[in-house]
Amino acid sequence: MTRITVGPFNRVEGDLEVRLDIESGCVARAEVTAPLYRGFEQILEGRPPLDALVIAPRICGICSVSQSIAAANALRQAMDVVPAPNGTLATNIAHAAENAADHLTHFYIFFMPDFARDAYAGHAWHDVAAERFTATKGTAAREALPARARLLEIMGVIAGKWPHSLAFQPGGTTRAIELGERVRLNAIAASFRAFLERVVFADTLENVLALSTPDELDQWRDGRSGDFAQFLRIADALDLAKLGRGPGLLMSFGAYHDADRALFRAGLRTRDGQIETLPADRITEDVSHAWMRETSLDPAESRTLPDADKADAYSWCKAPRLAGQPVEVGALARQAVDGRKLIAALLAVDGSNVRNRVIARLIETAQLALSIERWIKALRLNEPFCVTGGEVLDGSFVGLVEAARGSLGHWLAVRSGHIARYQIIAPTSWNFSPRGADGVAGPLEQALVGTEVGDAGARAVSIQHVVRSFDPCMVCTAH
Repeated sequence: MTRITVGPFNRVEGDLEVRLDIESGCVARAEVTAPLYRGFEQILEGRPPLDALVIAPRICGICSVSQSIAAANALRQAMDVVPAPNGTLATNIAHAAENAADHLTHFYIFFMPDFARDAYAGHAWHDVAAERFTATKGTAAREALPARARLLEIMGVIAGKWPHSLAFQPGGTTRAIELGERVRLNAIAASFRAFLERVVFADTLENVLALSTPDELDQWRDGRSGDFAQFLRIADALDLAKLGRGPGLLMSFGAYHDADRALFRAGLRTRDGQIETLPADRITEDVSHAWMRETSLDPAESRTLPDADKADAYSWCKAPRLAGQPVEVGALARQAVDGRKLIAALLAVDGSNVRNRVIARLIETAQLALSIERWIKALRLNEPFCVTGGEVLDGSFVGLVEAARGSLGHWLAVRSGHIARYQIIAPTSWNFSPRGADGVAGPLEQALVGTEVGDAGARAVSIQHVVRSFDPCMVCTAH
């Protein structure tokens, strides 16, 4: 058996290392390391609770809105305030725009360039993929990056700036939208739809979202020119549906709430395909293999206390668990828990894998584009966008949201008007977690086992596909 280290990774937000034990050309064991410690939870302790609205968004520059919303949701409980309906709609619009932009970035900038590598030069599709997706040089980036930038203009209208805006508050959003600005939002939404229908799908969003079975997806793919269809052809040629199998449990906190419902419901998809109520009170943080001192398994009672010399530890990431088990989070989990027929059918055939994770992200992007249009139309411009809350109460509170990469939670404890404890479990903390006390590996560690590397070793592109299929954001991961 040979041990190799893969890392640092390019085209990954933050620092990441993966140690692999290789036997007979395949991964037999994996250890995923987050080598960077940041300490945001310690920074928040002792501060006035509303400071979380300023500090938490700065955890990350690409999921800043998600961090803002998680903090605002926790504070909303602490202030016992119901947000203005317009504020909820405006928050959903901005949040969906950020998440859709992240999905585009993952597909075009992080994931697809790996297919332009020389390792695939012998494949019939390689020349087209290289021209389209080569990093910094491909034609796809020249179309996708302006479309992403145009989409993020939504932040200027709703939040004043992006990232790290103070617009997202417990009572709604701070900036009222005028008629001319709604016209601008509609134009941005129409431009985003046009890009998706022309470049990504080469079809209407409605037709894409009507696909409900693997056979329908295959028939739709054949002869189509869009980048999604090109990915499907490459994925099938490389058998990516057999690469990167996850732990089988898929979790979502639910996302994009309004007065009546959520666009994506909360829940847990079990290994046999059943959708169960989310047991959020059974979320724990195991630090047995993290460079942390153990305080409490319950994130509502836990603190972040570094221990850089801890024996048997190999990551700054804690190991979040649901009812003691590792779970996968992300677009695939959201779509599965919400009952999207196509995703459920794909999971029934071959489970969680590299191909299905990318499919779920692009299907979700189509959904978000249509939802943004609907939420813009639902705004009532003559009504408030924000209401004033009361004082922040002492107690323990939690804000749960869905970032692009999956389930994000902020656990807040207030004592005597100050933050006594603050715990953050980010999506990549779930997916890139180390082993727990029981020795059970985290989702990525499990997904890497069985991956063929052959003679390429640390240069194996298959490792890159598995890691990138989870779209890691390591700066959020390490607290």
